[in-house]
Amino acid sequence: MPQIAIVYHSTYGHTKLQAEAVHRGAQSAPGVSATLYTVEEATAKLDDLDAADAIIFGCPTYMGSMSAGMKAFLETAAKKWFTLAWKDKIAGAFTNSSSFSGDKLNTLLGLVINAMQHGMIYVGLGMFPSANRPGDMTVPTGPTPEAHNRVGSFTGAMAASFQVNPPAAPPKGDLETAELYGKRIAEIATQFVKGRQG
Repeated sequence: MPQIAIVYHSTYGHTKLQAEAVHRGAQSAPGVSATLYTVEEATAKLDDLDAADAIIFGCPTYMGSMSAGMKAFLETAAKKWFTLAWKDKIAGAFTNSSSFSGDKLNTLLGLVINAMQHGMIYVGLGMFPSANRPGDMTVPTGPTPEAHNRVGSFTGAMAASFQVNPPAAPPKGDLETAELYGKRIAEIATQFVKGRQG
């Protein structure tokens, strides 16, 4: 049974909702077991992550880069680099900020580079902007809050919450995007596990 770990940091609760959506998506893939960890839990159980077939990292974007909580976890997890304990595991990443951009790409690229440092195999979003509402792309206001990938990311799942408190934000489309991303990673991890066993 493929094992998926979702490791996230959240201060105000927006990224927690996104992480829970990624977890739901991963759990929805047949024969997959997914576990949700805060960065504090993951730090305390760091060796448990060695058994995961995929690790998905998520955090808010603060001032254009990853949150301090996630950065602290990644620095603790650097000890896994010395033994290549996470080499060839599947990886993914997601983030939330208070605007459409917020320079979220910088956060995702930081998480991608971390995965590459560990020798992991990174999975992008694999979804067109406004995938479920293509007509939204033909109006000046752009994708609505119900649109999947409304922010137009390809690197990983992005959410925009503006100055709205959870659970009203992130909106439905952003959370569904995260859920689909979790499922995609779980399905790819399943293919890798089967290939290694075959």
